[in-house]
Amino acid sequence: MSAEQENGAALTPDRTPGGTRREPVSFAAALKVWARIGILSFGGPAGQIALMHREIVEEQKWLTENEFLNALNFAMLLPGPEAMQLATYSGWRLHGIPGGLAAGLLFVIPGALIVLALSIVYAVFGQVPLVEAGFIGIKAAVLVIVIEALLKISKRALHKPAHWIIAAAAFVAIFFFDVPFPIIVLGAGIIGFLLPSQGSVSADDGSPGVSVGGTVKTILTWLSIWVLPLLAIALLLGPDHVLAQIGLFFSKLAVVTFGGAYAVLAYMGQAAVETHGWLNPGEMLDGLGLAETTPGPLILVTEFVGYLAAARSTGEHNLLMGLAGAAVTLWATFAPCFLWIFAGAPYVERIGQSAKLKAALQGITAAVVGVILNLSLWFSLHVLMPGIEQRWIGVFRYWAPPESGADLVAVVLAVVAVVTLLLLKQGVIRTLALCAGLAVLWHFVG
Repeated sequence: MSAEQENGAALTPDRTPGGTRREPVSFAAALKVWARIGILSFGGPAGQIALMHREIVEEQKWLTENEFLNALNFAMLLPGPEAMQLATYSGWRLHGIPGGLAAGLLFVIPGALIVLALSIVYAVFGQVPLVEAGFIGIKAAVLVIVIEALLKISKRALHKPAHWIIAAAAFVAIFFFDVPFPIIVLGAGIIGFLLPSQGSVSADDGSPGVSVGGTVKTILTWLSIWVLPLLAIALLLGPDHVLAQIGLFFSKLAVVTFGGAYAVLAYMGQAAVETHGWLNPGEMLDGLGLAETTPGPLILVTEFVGYLAAARSTGEHNLLMGLAGAAVTLWATFAPCFLWIFAGAPYVERIGQSAKLKAALQGITAAVVGVILNLSLWFSLHVLMPGIEQRWIGVFRYWAPPESGADLVAVVLAVVAVVTLLLLKQGVIRTLALCAGLAVLWHFVG
C-alpha cells in the first residue's frame, strides 16, 4: 500500500501503460521510492535487483512477482545496466515515459554524483583510505540483502524440476566455464520453449494495442536524443577531440554491453588503457573499486574513466574538462537505455499471451536465477576475501583464495548485518549505516 493510500488520499482505479488495472500511485509518492532506491542501490546488479524486489514487489506491491520477473528477463536481454533498466521499466509501468525517466534518472544520479566527487578527489589526492573503509562495511551489509532476495526470488521463479535444472546449469556455465551470457539466455529460452506447456493464455488481457508506427516514432525520437548532442560535439570540436572520442567510444560500449557491466569491463579496461591511453592499469582497477562500492549501476565506472580522460587531456588536471568528460560519458552510456526500454516495454507483457512464449520466458527466468547466484557468489568472494584470483584448468575456472585468507573485518560485519537485518528486522538503511560506521571505527582503532 502506498503512502497516499495510508494517508487516505483519494485514488481511483486506472490502467498502467502495460494495461493492468490497479490502484494508481501518485507521481510524488513514486518519486520518493525511486530516490530511496537510487540512494541505497549498493552491491552491483545482485544487490540492486534485491533492493528493487523488496521495495517494488514486497513493500509497495506496485508490481506482481510475475510482472517483476518478466521485467527482469526483459532487462537482462538488453544491452546496458540491467538494474537501471529494470527501474526504468517499473517507472514506465506506473506513469508512462515520465515515470520511466524519473525512475531511471533517480537510479543513476545519486551514484553518478558520488562517483564524480570521488573521481575529482582521486585525480587530486589519489586513494582515500577512510572512504574505502566505510565502503567495506556497506559491502558486507549488501551481502545479506543479496542472499535474502536470492532465496525469495528462487522460491517464486523455480516452479518445476526443469526450472531448477536450468538455473543450476546456468550457474555452472557462467561461474565455472565463463560462458557468455547471451548464449545462456538463448539456450534457456529454447529449452523452455520446447518443454511441454499446458493450455494457452488469452490474448485479451486489456492491454492497449502496440502500434508499429508508434514504436518506430519512439525509436527515432530517442535515437535522436542519444546521437544528436554527441554528433554536435564532434562537429564543433572535431572528431579527434577527447570529448568526441569519449562520446563515440562509450556509445559503442552501450550497444555491446549484453549481460551487464561485468561482461564488458575487460574490453573497456583494455581499450581505455592500451588503445586510448586514458588511464594506467592500476587506475582502472581503482575506478572499478569506486563503482563497486558506491550506489548506482557498476557501469558508472565509465564516468570515472571519462572524467580522468578529459581532465588530463590538456596536460594538467583541468576540472572543467573533467566535468565535461563525465557528462558526455553519462549521456553516451545511459541515453541508449531509455531507447531500449521505451521502445520495447509495450511488448513485454504481450509475450505472456502465448503459452509457448511464456514457457520460454520461464526458462529464461530460471537461467536468470542462476546468473544472480553467480553475481552474488562473485560479490561475496571479493568482499570476504579481497585479492582472490580466478585461475583456469583448461576451460574450467576456479577461484584461488589469497594467502592472507578471509578479511576478518568483512566477515564480522557480515555477521552483524545478518543479526541486524534478518533477526532484529532493523531495515536496510539502519543496517547499512551501522556496518559503515563500525567499519570506519575499526579503521581508526586498527
